[in-house]
Amino acid sequence: MSTTNMLVTLCNQFAVDHANIGIHAVDHSGRTIIYNRKMKEIEGLNLEEVKDRSILELFNFDKDESTLLNVLQSGQPALHVKQTYWNTKDMEITTMNDTYPIYHEEELLGAIEFAQDITALEKYVLQPLRRTSGPMTFDQITAQSAAMKSVLSTAEKAVDAGLPVLLIGETGVGKDQIAEGIHHAASTTERIFHTFHCLNTDIEAIQRLELLLQEQPDMTLFCERIDRLSIPLQQTLVHVLQQADTSHQFIASIGDDPVELIASGALVKELYYFFASFAIRIPPLRKRPEDILPFVEAYITSRKEMLGIALSAIDDEVMTLFSSYSWPGNLRELELLLDEVSSMWAMEQTLTADMLPAQFRAKIEKNSNTEAQPSDFIIQSESKLVPLDHYLREAETYYLEKAMKLHDGNITKTANALGMSRQNLQYRLKKLKH
Repeated sequence: MSTTNMLVTLCNQFAVDHANIGIHAVDHSGRTIIYNRKMKEIEGLNLEEVKDRSILELFNFDKDESTLLNVLQSGQPALHVKQTYWNTKDMEITTMNDTYPIYHEEELLGAIEFAQDITALEKYVLQPLRRTSGPMTFDQITAQSAAMKSVLSTAEKAVDAGLPVLLIGETGVGKDQIAEGIHHAASTTERIFHTFHCLNTDIEAIQRLELLLQEQPDMTLFCERIDRLSIPLQQTLVHVLQQADTSHQFIASIGDDPVELIASGALVKELYYFFASFAIRIPPLRKRPEDILPFVEAYITSRKEMLGIALSAIDDEVMTLFSSYSWPGNLRELELLLDEVSSMWAMEQTLTADMLPAQFRAKIEKNSNTEAQPSDFIIQSESKLVPLDHYLREAETYYLEKAMKLHDGNITKTANALGMSRQNLQYRLKKLKH
């Protein structure tokens, strides 16, 4: 290779790796061939995890939902497509995608996607719209279950104490709502509520936050997902917070068990200790199904009042489907689903199963067809043989679930017992979950 050609190749690789937009390219079979640094930040994966893997193995996508696979199938570009989905770290992300087919002499070789992360922008846009219906207070938070009643009880004690609060829970459980509830219950003045989004934050953003804390005499600061900051930025943040005026109310959230995060090197102990005066664990929706119906009813009432939709009831079959679904995106996923349904069927009075989006019904069917039982792994006759990849997936699901149960759900202990890294075990568990 000539020096010029080598330089061109290196420059192209440098441009791909340092572009401020996600780039993901696949071959004609959907296998990854290019996956840059920005896409890793957006989707929570690295090149080794995606190399030679199909898109459907990596994300909670159906075939019809993947823009890359759609372009491979149609051979036509798909431009300005907005997608909201949960990445491999169970974080809700929203991207704006431009996807193009790749041809050589009229032969379709693959597809390439350029993704712009607009997650933070979506949150800034949506929050003011939600607040037009009034402040988020404790009585607006769905808490029919004993678990959520306990959460609100602890949050009320945190209000009285005025100490820093740490909210622990999966994506979409409502940590931001609890934070606002604490703010409005504690505020007797014109104290402002400020959300500091830690995803994709840099040192300049923390410096701006430091100035805000100095200039604003009294505020509630909610640091959303401090575990998504790099370790150096976590160390900088805890220093800034320790120097701040104690009149501020400090609240933070994380997405996993703090002991696990600290053990894996994802969370600085000093930052955890700063917020851990009141640690409130918010359970996922699958562990409190009794909150589903009240949430849906409250959503319908709110939409009816704000937008004048006709929808006022839900069919029993729909509630059965909702109750049987695991809701990996929790209340946020349920809310997005209801947004879609109420927009498409605004004039219908009762929500029925046939009004649910096709992709959601497909997920329900997929979950019901892949529930693993130990007896499923015993081949009783030649007529009951299943494809090998399906058999291996079911066997792996059963084995990992048994191992996790044996170690009380502790990721680190289970990984050590299985002779694998903690990150590898987490990746496998999340892949099987989707």
